[in-house]
Amino acid sequence: MPLFTPLTPRALSAVVAERAESLIGRACIAVSAPDAADPVEFAHRLVADLRLRGRATDVVALHDFVRPASVRLEHGRTDPDSYRHGWFDYDALDREVLRSLRERGRWLPRLWDEDTDRSAREHSREAADAQILVVAGPMLLGRGLAFDLTIALTMSRGALERRTRPEDRWTVDPLLTHVCTDADVLVRYDHPDRPAVLQRWT
Repeated sequence: MPLFTPLTPRALSAVVAERAESLIGRACIAVSAPDAADPVEFAHRLVADLRLRGRATDVVALHDFVRPASVRLEHGRTDPDSYRHGWFDYDALDREVLRSLRERGRWLPRLWDEDTDRSAREHSREAADAQILVVAGPMLLGRGLAFDLTIALTMSRGALERRTRPEDRWTVDPLLTHVCTDADVLVRYDHPDRPAVLQRWT
């Protein structure tokens, strides 16, 4: 049975930052986690640590790469298959962020505004020579995206149901169906103030 070691949130961020700091050149990191785990908040803490270490680092939120409502809601507001496969534009994320960073030295911070359901009208940004992008959001793993380092913040059904807004609890089943445990850094995140990391990463 895998052994997990509890850490403080600060120590967890430091552990991941130390691993990320060793990445050579431009790189992309995944923080894959349900919204209940607030992966964007974790990503910002990681970015702060990496900037203190001298790396140019920015956050890309997966919710800024959703598909238009006409596509993602085609089968209804609470369709689990649509959430898993049609809600987020992983292809655009790959094209405009991961591959663009490596091939063109540029990256797009936002594609679509989920609230207004319109183009975010962002321009691509020039990347630093050793730029790191931390992509944060649900179900990033298992999609063939070429991340240089992957972190999975996992939650049990009980934690997901407890921390997910009532109107979004229909996402719990598809999130649990999509769980991938082959991340480089696997974290139990039922209690964000008391995370536990798989022992080989402590």
